[in-house]
Amino acid sequence: MTNAFAFDTKSFDTAQLESVFFGPARAFAALSIDFTEKLVTTQLDAAQAYADFSLAQLRSLVEVKDAEGLKSYLEGQQQVAKDLSERLKGDADKVVALQQDFIQEGQKLTEGSV
Repeated sequence: MTNAFAFDTKSFDTAQLESVFFGPARAFAALSIDFTEKLVTTQLDAAQAYADFSLAQLRSLVEVKDAEGLKSYLEGQQQVAKDLSERLKGDADKVVALQQDFIQEGQKLTEGSV
């Protein structure tokens, strides 16, 4: 009686399986991990910058002691809004650039494995 579950590993071509499936899968996984690391780092840097920015604004507000100080603080808010919008735009541009790089590298991997 033969064993139906017996598997002859000598006839199994692991090199072909590696080149067709495992190699490209590993390369894409490495690309995904690199992208995730860069994205998380960018987000953490942005979060730190926004936290520092918010705390600086709160410290400035706490320093207001009179009407003239309040007027000065409020006038400065226009520049603060401009700086914040520039930071937001820069952070969005970084994320878009990361995504574009990921897409391009993913396409290269796909073309190379086909």
